[in-house]
Amino acid sequence: MTTFETPTPSVEPAETDETPKLHALLAEFETPGEVLKAAAKVREAGYRWWDCCTPFPVHGLDGAMGIKPTILPVMVFFAGLTGLIVAFILQAFTNSTGASIWALVWVTGYPYLISGKPLLSIPAFIPVMFELTILFSALTCVFGMFGMNGLPRLHHPLLANDRFRRVTDDRFYIVIEARDPKFFRSRTEAFLDSIGAVAVEEVQD
Repeated sequence: MTTFETPTPSVEPAETDETPKLHALLAEFETPGEVLKAAAKVREAGYRWWDCCTPFPVHGLDGAMGIKPTILPVMVFFAGLTGLIVAFILQAFTNSTGASIWALVWVTGYPYLISGKPLLSIPAFIPVMFELTILFSALTCVFGMFGMNGLPRLHHPLLANDRFRRVTDDRFYIVIEARDPKFFRSRTEAFLDSIGAVAVEEVQD
């Protein structure tokens, strides 16, 4: 009797390790002057998703990068103005009488007479108006800054790069992210070499 053996299909083991995704190219410079000139050239080249990392503030770097003024001061101003108006309306409402215009607007009020003083007294309202102006402005400034900077962020791909550790000591870096519309691996690396980078490395996600 002839037996037939069923061939065992050859199955390749599934790949479990994901291929690292390129996050950016990291270019290293040795002096503030070099990174300042290089930043101007990166801006002129039309890159959008890039940044400079330095161990201390470099005068003129914002201008070389073409960084526009932030809208945060405008947000803080209107937040403070909102706090001022809210404080005034709140106090005017809680001190209004049945015959006042505030009672007509808010339907009812809570008259609170003190020594015959007027119910609608702006000098008496100033402390609360001041406090709410500061409160609204401060909260908008703090949380607006965190939101616009994408914080809190517990990890960033640059922190895993050994070369980047010298950014807190004596090296200056330009980082061009892979999501930039003008980013092409070989072309961008050649460009960074041409503007004076002493080293260019990949940064993986």
